[in-house]
Amino acid sequence: MSMGLLKKFIDNPGLKNIFAAFIILIIIFSLGSTGYHIIEDMTWFEGLYMTFITISTIGFTELHTLSNEGRVFTMMIFVTGIGVLSYIASQTTQLLFEGELFYKRAMKKRLEKMEQHYIICGYGRIGHRIAEVLNEAGLPLVVVENRASSIERLKADNIPFIEGDAEDESTLLEAGITRAQSLICTLASDQDNVFTTLLARDLNPHLFILVRTNEHANKNRVLRAGADKVISPYEIGADRMANVILRPHVDQFVDSITKYTMQDHTFDEALIVEGSVLDGKSLAQINLRTQYGVLIIAIIPQGGNIQFNPDSSSQINVGDSLILIGDLKQIDKFRREVCNDTRPLAERTRNSENITL
Repeated sequence: MSMGLLKKFIDNPGLKNIFAAFIILIIIFSLGSTGYHIIEDMTWFEGLYMTFITISTIGFTELHTLSNEGRVFTMMIFVTGIGVLSYIASQTTQLLFEGELFYKRAMKKRLEKMEQHYIICGYGRIGHRIAEVLNEAGLPLVVVENRASSIERLKADNIPFIEGDAEDESTLLEAGITRAQSLICTLASDQDNVFTTLLARDLNPHLFILVRTNEHANKNRVLRAGADKVISPYEIGADRMANVILRPHVDQFVDSITKYTMQDHTFDEALIVEGSVLDGKSLAQINLRTQYGVLIIAIIPQGGNIQFNPDSSSQINVGDSLILIGDLKQIDKFRREVCNDTRPLAERTRNSENITL
């Protein structure tokens, strides 16, 4: 037994009581086998068999006609054995109940401490993948789900969750929607997504809401309901498959740098913070590629329109966001040392949701 399991065993009185009861049951079986061997001259196995059918109340006939002493001994074995079995059953039931209760209490406390977290409604294939990515990035999240199979998967994945309907106001409040940073709606039905969006927007007007839609025709309805961004996985998938045929090498390039994995090169972003050496300088003056090993592919001025493929005369100012491509470590170093952007990931995602394109 490992030290972790041993500690759990020592700290749990219910487990210790069940273990002690099993020891007593083994002793009863030993005494029963010995008693039948001495009183009724049975073999050791026959004595064990008689003890077993007595305690288990199976009701098989006696191996031999018992003497009065043997019958009194059988009654004693029955009373003590049934008592111990009943105790084990009750303690096991209590342990399971308390374990589930403890899990729910721990989950509730964990959720009460969450702030600026992400709420994912629905834990299907898309919801599961989003939760996996956010969890790997170390961002706080909670999933709202009501399907038993998905609940078991959430427990196995150790993802915080609320068991309930995302269209229920009390469920969203329990998930901490008034303190949340973003809601990601991935329910199977567009109608459910629209209603959940309406409810979420009413509960938290400042919430960033990202919604999945199945039908393109419903996109405007979801936006009118209060969503900030609507994405159709089917359209994205279809466009991606078409690009594989039309532009195979471009697709290969995009695929290699957009997968959410630690690899040599990827897309990322950085904010120009006050005190940055880049403030007020043009791209020609900073020579990013040579000095820092990263490439700026777009500039997003604060409150302005995105500038794709900026030319050498494009100026960088405080508040601008740079869309970069390069090595992950180089980008992180560039972000901290050059852009003066030392924000943790959770804060960077929070600010990026407010950018106007």
